[in-house]
Amino acid sequence: MAGTESRVFHEPIVSLAVIIVLGVGAQWLAWRIRVPSILLLLLAGMAVGPIAAKVLPGGQPILDPDDLLGDLLLPLVSLSVGLILYEGGLTLNAREISEVRSVIRRLVTVGALVTWVLATLAARSLLGLGWQLASLLGAILVVTGPTVIGPLLTHIRPQGKAGPVLRWEGIVIDPIGALLAVLIYEAIHVGGFQDAAGATVRALLMTILVGGGLGAIAAGVLAWLLKRYLIPDSLQNPVSVLLVVLVFVLSGQIQEESGLLAATVMGIVLANQRSADIRHIIEFKENLRVLLISALFVTLGARIDPSDFAYLNWRSLLFVATLIAVIRPAGVWAATTGSGLKRNERIFLACVAPRGIVAAAVASVFAISLEEAGVEEAATLVPYTFAVILGTVAFYGLAAGPIARRLGLATTNPQGILFIGAAPWAREIALALHKRGYRVLMADTNYENTRAARLAGLNAVYGNALLEETIEMLELSGIGRVMAVTPNDEVNALACQRFLRLFDRAAVYRLSAASEGKPDRAGRADMPGRRLFSKDATFGAIASRLGSGWVVKVTTLSDEFSFEDFRTLYGPRAVVLFTIAEDGKLTVMADQRGTDPQPGQKVVALVNPDELLMMA
Repeated sequence: MAGTESRVFHEPIVSLAVIIVLGVGAQWLAWRIRVPSILLLLLAGMAVGPIAAKVLPGGQPILDPDDLLGDLLLPLVSLSVGLILYEGGLTLNAREISEVRSVIRRLVTVGALVTWVLATLAARSLLGLGWQLASLLGAILVVTGPTVIGPLLTHIRPQGKAGPVLRWEGIVIDPIGALLAVLIYEAIHVGGFQDAAGATVRALLMTILVGGGLGAIAAGVLAWLLKRYLIPDSLQNPVSVLLVVLVFVLSGQIQEESGLLAATVMGIVLANQRSADIRHIIEFKENLRVLLISALFVTLGARIDPSDFAYLNWRSLLFVATLIAVIRPAGVWAATTGSGLKRNERIFLACVAPRGIVAAAVASVFAISLEEAGVEEAATLVPYTFAVILGTVAFYGLAAGPIARRLGLATTNPQGILFIGAAPWAREIALALHKRGYRVLMADTNYENTRAARLAGLNAVYGNALLEETIEMLELSGIGRVMAVTPNDEVNALACQRFLRLFDRAAVYRLSAASEGKPDRAGRADMPGRRLFSKDATFGAIASRLGSGWVVKVTTLSDEFSFEDFRTLYGPRAVVLFTIAEDGKLTVMADQRGTDPQPGQKVVALVNPDELLMMA
């Protein structure tokens, strides 16, 4: 019976199903319980790999990647890493990092050098590795984890420059760390550092020339084809993947391991050119990244040999602790001294550096190659790297939030509002809140709306808030609520659904977009988000009232002037939008609201000045 079960588990179609089901399932579960997905993906892979091999009869794993993929394992892992780095390059918009460009440059040069040297020394002294493998492991661990840092920052929403610095450092450091690891690998491959100086310099120059050149050329070719509408919308994503794969393989054939740089450069150049529209490609990259990361981490986690658990001892724990407590702070302090960052921002930078998919994949690729070349102890690269990934993701995932709050970079009760939609009436309401000290952020796909919001002194982002790339651009520090106020019920519902993973359900609101003659669907139970304001306060109704002379007015209530007096003065048609308590707490008026505003509170309402004239 056990043999029958083993044969079933090792059917290729079953193994592929296990990878897909566990990968996507772990991503979904991580979203539900708000933990870094990489942690669950690794644990899922280990559960069906080395752990299953230890506990199941017969000592056979449920998933054996080497048996499933054979000689295809190494090229598939390499190609997947290249596609992930291409996706990372597509998110690197040079205009968005103008204020922190120098800090990022020093982090990925000075900081990376300090990290590599100290990590090499730690690997040599604490793990007992030879100088060559210690140097390679140190180079691999220079990279951080953008696929882990992004969700972490989205959850914490730190204030100031620390968030953008961490986000862009995680993207830029990947190809740099991978290139450094490639150079160390080349030195080991040709026989040692003493005999490899010339070969290493040649490899560096060829990698930059071939990888960077081919990546830039491929981006230019794709932009040229898109600009001249030579590729239909339905084929833009496949053609972009075709070119990435082509340039990755071609570059690697000319200069070994230069494909990683080529893929990254292609993404960066394509993201920063202005001649062609690449929105279809950017939208596609998120789904591609999720699928690749899911499959890669489950596969790499399952590939860990049961004997590798012997390396997860006090030495590896001490090595991970040294990376967190000594090496990362030293690298950040060396790179940010005199940078102009505040002390609390520098401390926070020093407290966030999880390792992720690139470190795992690069370690696996080089370990396989060095094992085939007969390098002793090469197999230790994988368990030590995975120990660092698990340790750093677990530590930073649990500690980064409390540290940010302790440093004053995040708040437990943010009062700001994100408006999804920046129509003229929404700008009036946002401006009234902004003038009273509340942080307001607006996002809209209409450039004129975002431009008008910026001219009014409001923070506004031009982009589709349903896309991950736009969400990553939003500086959500100090934002505690989301209000979807577009003229489309479906867009409002989708926006609420999108932001429910970042905000509590009680803090996500949607405005009814119903107009005369059309059904009002905002009150339906299957529509995500709380209904905003009152039943008759629809997009069209509010826009019409403000367009006909109504104004947003802030009124302070007192024992002498109660809410009943307010209603008497401004009439029953006045729309109460918010209340402000004496301690500054802002409350959004939803259709499910309870008690009326009380004396001492301020009422932010949409009122008709003509009511006063008629009463007079």
